[in-house]
Amino acid sequence: MTKFISIKTSLPGPKSQEIAKKRERYIAKPMGSSLSPCYIAHGEGALVTDVDGNQFIDLTGGWGCLVVGHTHKKVVAAVKDQAEKYLHTDFTAVPYESLVELAEKLIKLAPGNTPKAAAFFNSGAEAIENAVKIARAHTKRPAIIVFENAFHGRTLLTMTMTHKAMPYKYHFGPFAPEIYRLPLPSPSHLMANIEDFEKILINTVTPESVAAIVIEPVQGEGGFNVPQEGFLEYLRKLTDKYGMLLITDEIQSGIGRTGKFYAIENWDIEPDIVCLAKSLAAGLPLSAVITKKEITDSLPGGCIGGTYVGNPVACRAALEVINIIEEEHLLDRALKIGERLKEQFLKMKDKYSIVGETRGIGAMMAVELVKDRNTKEPATQETAQVVQECLKNGVFVPTSGINKNVLRMLVSLEITDEQLDEALDVLEKAVAKV
Repeated sequence: MTKFISIKTSLPGPKSQEIAKKRERYIAKPMGSSLSPCYIAHGEGALVTDVDGNQFIDLTGGWGCLVVGHTHKKVVAAVKDQAEKYLHTDFTAVPYESLVELAEKLIKLAPGNTPKAAAFFNSGAEAIENAVKIARAHTKRPAIIVFENAFHGRTLLTMTMTHKAMPYKYHFGPFAPEIYRLPLPSPSHLMANIEDFEKILINTVTPESVAAIVIEPVQGEGGFNVPQEGFLEYLRKLTDKYGMLLITDEIQSGIGRTGKFYAIENWDIEPDIVCLAKSLAAGLPLSAVITKKEITDSLPGGCIGGTYVGNPVACRAALEVINIIEEEHLLDRALKIGERLKEQFLKMKDKYSIVGETRGIGAMMAVELVKDRNTKEPATQETAQVVQECLKNGVFVPTSGINKNVLRMLVSLEITDEQLDEALDVLEKAVAKV
């Protein structure tokens, strides 16, 4: 008997099927399919109700955009209030206080004591793209280092930085120049001597030509991979040695998901540039680039920006997100959710041979499904079957990883213990069945 899940029709229901017919006719095929064939009517917290009245538990969180959940009352109130006042001016035409206030809050929360400045954009890819522009302009160097399994976006530059070819790079070349991909040492791919990384770098590109190393503190689309112990600290020393900048991509890992507001706070490191997006404005289009002030002060005014960047409605939403995280102690909540997820995944590992490695930090937790634990052969098809079984029983579960064999948790930190337990029960039964 489920308390929160309520499936009243076949899935998809008749109303969702009607919408799907229109989608097939009018929506461009390259936009891809959806994880759920059911169309949303309403969302609240970690719950989603579709147009046919079916209710689901959502572990996707809008692909990581909903740390404070669907339609948090404080976010909705702020958006309504702002919409009644003005929707847009462009900050470079007629400025507004909310953008300045948001910059102040993000900088005060940022790691390290170096003076910083913030710039705002619309998407995660835009944040990364502008971080690279800033790094290149400041260092007067062209090369950028990225890592295996990385995902940084879908623009020309960021899809070049992204590892996975299909579907993200499908005949979309030629790609951006001066992007170099190196291996990421992690617990599942240990580097015997971390300092060997410097040799790999030197054999790949001249260090003096590298503007920045861009790294996700915890990889998102790549499979929630956490760097090998000591690697991030080593990377900070290496970038300092060669005059490179260290850029952390926290598009998915930031805004409290790991139990720290900034994911890099899990290490004693101050990056030169941090990129945020997704949950920053509860799913409204907003991203931020937090940079050491000496870096941005070296660039001319007007060289970065955009018509819609730092939209006032999104800024108001972001201010509420930060307030909610602080007032509701969601950083502590992320750690508790993470403990519950890890506990359940380890129990599943004891029961089911398909369950391989469990990894992540805080609520950013994932479990890898494999055909063989020794060879670690990806159980890609079985993972897809688990997702479909969960969907059929009322839970949306996202995947990740180069081979799509990782079940990742992007759940709202507003989820209740009862809702989480109910969702995990469905997930375990799906794994057992597959």
